[in-house]
Amino acid sequence: MNFAAGRRALRWLPRPGTRPLTRAAMEVALRGARKILCVAEKNDAAKGIADLLAGGRVRRREGLSRFNKIYEFDYHLLGQNVTMIMTSVSGHLLAHDFQMQFRKWQSCNPLVLFEADIEKYCPENFVDIKKTLEREVRQCQALVIWTDCDREGENIGFEIIHVCRAVKPDLPVLRARFSEITSRAVQAACENLTEPDQRVSDAVDVRQELDLRIGAAFTRFQTLRLQKVFPEVLAEQLVSYGSCQFPTLGFVVERFKAIQAFVPEVFHKIRVTHDHRDGVVEFSWKRHRLFSHTACLVLYQLCMEDPRATVVEVRSKARSKWRPQALDTVELEKLASRKLRINAKETMRIAEKLYTQGYISYPRTETNIFPKGLDLAALVEQQTSDPRWGAFARSILEQGGPTPRNGNQSDQAHPPIHPTKYTDSLQGDEQRLYELIVRHFLACCSRDAQGQETTVEIDIAQERFVAHGLVILARNYLDVYPYDHWSDKVLPGYERGSRFQPSTVEMVDGETSPPQLLTEADLIALMEKHGIGTDATHAEHIETIKARMYVGLTPDKRFLPGHLGMGLVEGYDAMGYEMSKPDLRAELEADLKLICEGKKDKLLVLQQQVQKYKQVFVEAVAKAEKLDEALSQYFGAGAEVAQPEALYPAVSEPIRKCPQCGKDMVLKTKKGGGFFLSCTGFPECRSAVWFPNTVLEASRDGSVCPVCQPHPVYRLKLKLKRGSLPPTMPLEFVGCVGGCDETLQEVLDLRFSRGPPGPSQPAHQPSGCLQASQALNGMDSRQHGHPRPPDTRQARPSSLLTPGRPGPRRRWPAPCPHPQRTSKATR
Repeated sequence: MNFAAGRRALRWLPRPGTRPLTRAAMEVALRGARKILCVAEKNDAAKGIADLLAGGRVRRREGLSRFNKIYEFDYHLLGQNVTMIMTSVSGHLLAHDFQMQFRKWQSCNPLVLFEADIEKYCPENFVDIKKTLEREVRQCQALVIWTDCDREGENIGFEIIHVCRAVKPDLPVLRARFSEITSRAVQAACENLTEPDQRVSDAVDVRQELDLRIGAAFTRFQTLRLQKVFPEVLAEQLVSYGSCQFPTLGFVVERFKAIQAFVPEVFHKIRVTHDHRDGVVEFSWKRHRLFSHTACLVLYQLCMEDPRATVVEVRSKARSKWRPQALDTVELEKLASRKLRINAKETMRIAEKLYTQGYISYPRTETNIFPKGLDLAALVEQQTSDPRWGAFARSILEQGGPTPRNGNQSDQAHPPIHPTKYTDSLQGDEQRLYELIVRHFLACCSRDAQGQETTVEIDIAQERFVAHGLVILARNYLDVYPYDHWSDKVLPGYERGSRFQPSTVEMVDGETSPPQLLTEADLIALMEKHGIGTDATHAEHIETIKARMYVGLTPDKRFLPGHLGMGLVEGYDAMGYEMSKPDLRAELEADLKLICEGKKDKLLVLQQQVQKYKQVFVEAVAKAEKLDEALSQYFGAGAEVAQPEALYPAVSEPIRKCPQCGKDMVLKTKKGGGFFLSCTGFPECRSAVWFPNTVLEASRDGSVCPVCQPHPVYRLKLKLKRGSLPPTMPLEFVGCVGGCDETLQEVLDLRFSRGPPGPSQPAHQPSGCLQASQALNGMDSRQHGHPRPPDTRQARPSSLLTPGRPGPRRRWPAPCPHPQRTSKATR
């Protein structure tokens, strides 16, 4: 199957464009609209937006899904009075999966999954939401998308568009863009509606399809093989693969192996102390340390020959401790993990809830620069009533207003995370996370802490030693930000040129220390640095490798790789493929950004990435013993297994499309011998083409019929029984079952069965049966794509005949159905 065919099922989304709309364009789009359907990503968001736009005057009613209510209110939009009908989905409305014949793990060789057809469908638990949209849009004249303004939200928006435009193909669609659920933000979104951005949605489609293809192929390969090799340990274990999972696991394994490989080294240094009347001062050696015992001993002995110290320099300079930068998602996850001991997944769950309640801005952002148009003073003013940080907020306003410390990154979509409304009603971790965000915001808008650092440098036998002291002059942001520490260390007064006798001069030994295991904050920082996942998905990938038991946590919340995780990484490394390294996934993440910016074509990216991973997969399967050997170090000797190709059933390759349902028809063997074409939509579609028992062998030929439609229709290589054909005809030949090869149809006396009629058809409908069989066996001119000359049957030579011999000229009779041959037992 070619790559384009595998993509066909996903090409269903409209392309409304991406340019911002002028007011005139918005008025044209909404002209004459009496009712407008608005759809948010979650019910809480829908309720909050509706309440703010309606000023609390909302009429609530039930949707078909009890979790997704409908909020109706009157609104004055762009100079006209309209009724807004606000409802919601619950995240992604549509899911994607392989067609039914590829979904069972034992259904095919995993290699096929790199090109197998994928279809989008509405999962059963979301059907009621879909029906609500279909019902409500019938009475509306426009659709406004209110999903979250990130990649996933844009893609969900296009899923909503697809469902609604299936009911109303010409429905005008607009996009509301906002970063917080506040009155000001949602009003501004209504006044500045844009078009949905197809490019951003395309990037999500590409990522979803690649994750499905790559993840399913490698996961089936790993799981099915390793369950057989190590049945006592892994018989029930899902051994999943993901192009973000493995690099994330790789960081943990790499750190663990660095600790294992670490060889401590003994070092030596000289330490000096002085019992001054104003306190004990410790001086550090400017050489820091030496790894040569002899060299250090020589220098120490020189010092001891004349151990008096001379003060050679006393200097003082201003020091600042910088306040924190504006808060983005990655920094929020790291701070919550380090300071509050809340893991990244829980942090984002709480932050999403605070956002939908209107307490903070959108929590998934890469921006650490406050836009100039954001009224920071008003946001600070909201916090002045709090007994814990209210006084500090007032001091910001009294000392010239907020002066935020900005970073240098912006996703051009959302501002940094900040509080949007004051509340004192939260409890537990919700309160702790909200407090961290508020304190971080106020600290960012404040001033750096100021201090004075004093450095005293002394000389003993031409060896230099230094001591540092610090006096904090103005704590500034530290007064509101308990997550940072900066402490005073007062040095006694020393004068340049003065001399004193040190209390101790000693040579001490030490040992280098290995790096520590990674914390969650460390792991997130590495993922961010190497481009693994996005700010929105870091927590998800970390949770996955924990759930698969690839890694565990030590009592102090550091990541420790498990035996399975170690074996997988070592196995793939032994193959020569650094699957645990971030390079492959980082390239994809970079490509996805280029798709969003319109600089790369989504189909090109998809094709390149699929081929890249497919090649890796083929070679990984060929070297699968390396994986067995790596894991046997942890699980003991494994069992012998068959060659990879013997683990999977033969692949049924598509021959043509079913005229009944449009899915692939594949060549299968009948239970009692013989062959038939079966629709892969079975059991929903029972269409079939039955070959007579005179056919001894049948297989797909590599050639494609240039005439028959829909493309591609593959020719069949057939071998018939001796005596079943006239002596002038060969027993082995290649022919087409798409409808163009009439001699083949006549000689084989093909039988077509439609199966049970659909619910809208009568039980007996001979004419319908005839039409269906004509579509399969006598393709009309519209399906061929060009008119057929009236004398085609007489003039066209048959591919079954020897050159120069005309074929039979009688008309091909309409086949009749044989439903009994399509029973489940024959499949």
